[in-house]
Amino acid sequence: MSVFFIPPVNSIGRGTVKEVGDKLKSLKAKNPLLVTDKGITATGITEKVVGYIKESGLNCSVYDDTVPNPTDKNVEAGLAVYQKNGCDSIVSLGGGSAHDCAKGVGILAGNGGNIRDYAGVDVSKNPMPPFVAVNTTAGTASEMTRFCIITNTDTHVKMAIVDWRCIPNFSINDPDLMVGKPPALTAATGMDALTHAVEAYVSTGADPLTDACALMAIDLISKYLRKAVARGTDMEAREQMAYAQFLAGMAFSNASLGYVHAMAHQLGGLYDLPHGVCNAILLPHVCAYNVNASMERFAVIAEHLDVDTCGLTTREAAYAGIEAIKILSADVGIPSGLACLNVKEADFKLMAENAMKDACSFSNPRTAKLDEIIALFKAAM
Repeated sequence: MSVFFIPPVNSIGRGTVKEVGDKLKSLKAKNPLLVTDKGITATGITEKVVGYIKESGLNCSVYDDTVPNPTDKNVEAGLAVYQKNGCDSIVSLGGGSAHDCAKGVGILAGNGGNIRDYAGVDVSKNPMPPFVAVNTTAGTASEMTRFCIITNTDTHVKMAIVDWRCIPNFSINDPDLMVGKPPALTAATGMDALTHAVEAYVSTGADPLTDACALMAIDLISKYLRKAVARGTDMEAREQMAYAQFLAGMAFSNASLGYVHAMAHQLGGLYDLPHGVCNAILLPHVCAYNVNASMERFAVIAEHLDVDTCGLTTREAAYAGIEAIKILSADVGIPSGLACLNVKEADFKLMAENAMKDACSFSNPRTAKLDEIIALFKAAM
């Protein structure tokens, strides 16, 4: 049996951000809280989106103190703004951090308690307020998934909240909002999307629907990520990357992920490192660990990364695919290893222990022991 999760309505294409007010009105919203970050506000995008909302005759309050790797304190602060202003709905504006923070606010607005109470799968019991997600990066797909990742500020561990109730009612992916993203961010978010697609394709939860989404995402990323990084104003590349990350989101929101994400969550929680960069560095090492458990699938991945597998054995094709991931990562400027990010080997054991408890670890195609996860962290240095 398969269950497929996706927002009811999704708009992708140039100019779609102008629909945000109408989408809110269709949900009977009157006074939304817009959740974003200071970086988005500094670009003028927040003001523009608030304008579209108010043009539709709605009020709008703003919480823009979300930080990268959003925390439980962000969620509490956002909820306080929501309650103070009598809000009745939520708009997230940004990348994964803004969407995840907004999801946290929505979960608490609908259910009460502390966001720490909701780590795990489908813990909430009540619906969130009406929720429209406006995406500005081609990477996390948090604007359309059932995943919400929030850092516990006491333990510095990223909590994985997997809950169908936090899927937005509408998602909007307007590539015009992505044009100004710098090359490094474009690269990191693009490699995040590739990681979603690869991990979903080899996940124990994969099915024909998620396979189709994952492989199409890999095709598009292989063709367009380098172009989007090299020339951010290439609108074809920007739009195709928006589709790619959305397809990858469809794949992993339903098939789940694996050790790359379980391990990257620990790096983000402990060191506050960029999630996409951590994924990109870890991906080939975890793929090499998993290859014996899913060799045929890694050989298929190679083909979708534009590797000429003619004349290669399945094993040779699988490893050629992993090499293609390394080459793509290097081409878009991802750091070569965790040592470049000042990660310390002294923390490997703790991070490995926490990675084994992470919700993403349970669908990895191969089950690792503690020393094997530690070895993967070491290999990625």
